Amino acid sequence: MKPTLLVLAAGIGSRYGGLKQLDGVGPNGEPILEYSVYDALRAGFGKLVFVIRPDIAGAFKEQVTSKFADRVTVEYVYQDLSMLPEGYSVPPQRQKPWGTGHAILVAEPVIDEPFVAINADDFYGAAAYRLLGQHLSSIQDMAVTDYAMVGYRLRNTLSEFGSVARGVCRVEGDYLQSIVELTNIEKVGEQARYTDTGGQVQSLSGDETVSLNIWGFTPTIFNQLRRLFIQFLDEQGESEKGEFYIPEAVGALLRNRWARVKILPSQDPWFGVTYQADKPHVIERIHALIDQGSYPEQLWSQA
Repeated sequence: MKPTLLVLAAGIGSRYGGLKQLDGVGPNGEPILEYSVYDALRAGFGKLVFVIRPDIAGAFKEQVTSKFADRVTVEYVYQDLSMLPEGYSVPPQRQKPWGTGHAILVAEPVIDEPFVAINADDFYGAAAYRLLGQHLSSIQDMAVTDYAMVGYRLRNTLSEFGSVARGVCRVEGDYLQSIVELTNIEKVGEQARYTDTGGQVQSLSGDETVSLNIWGFTPTIFNQLRRLFIQFLDEQGESEKGEFYIPEAVGALLRNRWARVKILPSQDPWFGVTYQADKPHVIERIHALIDQGSYPEQLWSQA
């Protein structure tokens, strides 16, 4: 069975100052997510699902998916704050989405096969899709909870222009043992630091394996996420800014022994657009990959 690519593209982009999921970085104005789609299609993925907000749907379809909609099945899911389990309501002042875990959960109605979930504004490299595609294509039982994650080295994922959030992993053998979502991670030479919840600055070596939200799941994840999302709402449902992060949800699955997650290390470059100042660097990296022959200059000129 061919896997599906689920692209999480409903973010507000507050640190970026605009819709970074639509901002062009390729030579013909392609956003990063088009390179992700290109890599997934040549790795054998059979369907695309985009989680977007209703207010950007028109621009998203016109500027992006119209370019490849005739090549593959494309589905759209709209993430809205009001999409909550029965008995729960949105805090009056809340504007932020509920987070990546919620974004995956709302895609349940259109996904019945193994799938890869990614952020729209992260460039993961072609190897990530080959690795996850091979892992998921071998799955015959949709009820299994053998998941997978592509792992990257922390120092290769940091921004020169501000702090980032990363899921820092503890790995034994080929499998993820635990994952902790750290925010406010800043680059310090070849190392890094972050500010913990108590306001204390903590050091990181830079060699840590981190999650960049590129996951391989079976549809079983939806029931698990629903259960964990309800727990999140019970604890943080009145918060105006709290988010249900997928790394934290996966961490809960591991602690409860409800799943295992194989780490698939990739040596391909990662980069993304967290801040506007990241954009020139991303453009430079894309052009270098085109010069190396990794991508055509006209991304959709080839079948």
